[in-house]
Amino acid sequence: MPAFDVGVQLQPQATTIDELRAAWRAADDLGVDSIWTWDHFFPLYGDPDAPHFEGWSLLAAMAVDTSRARLGLLVGCNSYRNPELVADMARTVDQLSGGRLYLGLGAGWFARDYQEYGYEFGTPAGRLRALGEALPRVKARLARLTPGPAGPLPILVGGGGEKVTLRLVAEHADAWNSFGPVESYAHKNDVLDDWCERVGRAPQTIERTVAIGAHEVGDADQYVAAGATHLIVMVGHPYDLTAVEALLAVRG
Repeated sequence: MPAFDVGVQLQPQATTIDELRAAWRAADDLGVDSIWTWDHFFPLYGDPDAPHFEGWSLLAAMAVDTSRARLGLLVGCNSYRNPELVADMARTVDQLSGGRLYLGLGAGWFARDYQEYGYEFGTPAGRLRALGEALPRVKARLARLTPGPAGPLPILVGGGGEKVTLRLVAEHADAWNSFGPVESYAHKNDVLDDWCERVGRAPQTIERTVAIGAHEVGDADQYVAAGATHLIVMVGHPYDLTAVEALLAVRG
């Protein structure tokens, strides 16, 4: 099997700050290639009123609490913050981490976040249009900041929309994230390659990540065959990292 990177997403719901910190330290000690959280304001499943923590604040803490793994949001919601502000926040966290940050972005989808925090939910098409407008602004602001990022700060775009999202990946992103099952991921990976050809982008310049459940670790070879170069295990509280360890063992 070709080599691949191993990551973990620590979901920041129904937990405590101390448990989150212990989990990302443990993951870093395991030798994972990346550690992620998400960008929401409320739990996505289970008790809707369970404890929950904000993603960018967690990334800043993670940046100074770890030393090996790359870090990121899987993915940040474009609607929640001005693109220039996102760029400034990202380079600051990247500086804190010593150059280990991914800048993950997506169009947004979770209605409760929008409704309770006063953002206009709009339509899927409108949110995608806003993402397309934001990506060049983020890049432009990153180029103007002093100091700039400490590392490469790759931009990762999340989503699987074949007409717009994957075109935006081909045009603007350094990495792409989506989900399974394997057959769906393989198809969307091929669509992304087609978009790269249309816009004149070398497909191999885009890192291919996939977020998988613990039960999918046994499908690692199939995901790699489908085009994934970076497998990220999604883990909720109580942050059992057994599946991550198994995936690291498979990777060797």
